[in-house]
Amino acid sequence: MFPRKSADLDSNMKVTQLHLEGAITMEPTVYSDDRGYFFESYNAERYKSYGIPEIFLQDNQSFSAKGVLRGLHFQNPPYEQGKLVRVIQGSVLDVIVDIRKKSATYGEHVSVKLDDIDQKMLWIPPGFAHGFVSLEANTIFVYKCTKVYNKAAEGGIIWNDPDLNINWNVSNPLVSEKDLELGIFKNLNSVF
Repeated sequence: MFPRKSADLDSNMKVTQLHLEGAITMEPTVYSDDRGYFFESYNAERYKSYGIPEIFLQDNQSFSAKGVLRGLHFQNPPYEQGKLVRVIQGSVLDVIVDIRKKSATYGEHVSVKLDDIDQKMLWIPPGFAHGFVSLEANTIFVYKCTKVYNKAAEGGIIWNDPDLNINWNVSNPLVSEKDLELGIFKNLNSVF
C-alpha cells in the first residue's frame, strides 16, 4: 500500500558526507506497514554528532508547482544560516554552491534529489548558496534554519550562471522576478 522502505528497529540513519566539506545527506530509517509510515525527522542529540547545531531559530515551508525554481540564496554574516532541508510532499533537485573563499571547493556545486519516498535530508552549513527546482506538482519543501531571516543580509546568485553551469534538468523553469535579478558568480564578493 505504501511504497516506502522498511527496516528493523535497530537500523541507524544513513549519513553521507558530500564532496563539499560540511554538507551531508541523511537518510532516516522509515518504518512502514499497512497503516502508513513513521520516521524520526529531527533529533538534536543525534544530529549534533553529525556536526549539526542543536538549536534552530526559524522554520520555513514552501509549496511549489512543477518546474518552480527558487534560488540561489544565502544570508551574509552575522545572519548566516545553516539549513536542514527536506521534502514533505513531492520531489526537488536541491543544489548548493560553496561560496567560502578559503574552501578547496569554492565555486563548486552539488545536486541532491530529495523526495517524499526515501525522506532524505540535506544539511547545508553557512557559507553555501542554496536553491531547488520542484520536480513534481504540489511539492512541499521545509527548512530548519540556524538564524532568523534578515532582509539586509540576503544575497544570491542567478540560477543559470554560466560559470557555475548547473544542470537543473529543466528547460524553462518558473523563476521569481526577484531571483531573475540576482548577480553572477564571478561578481560575487563573498564574505565567507
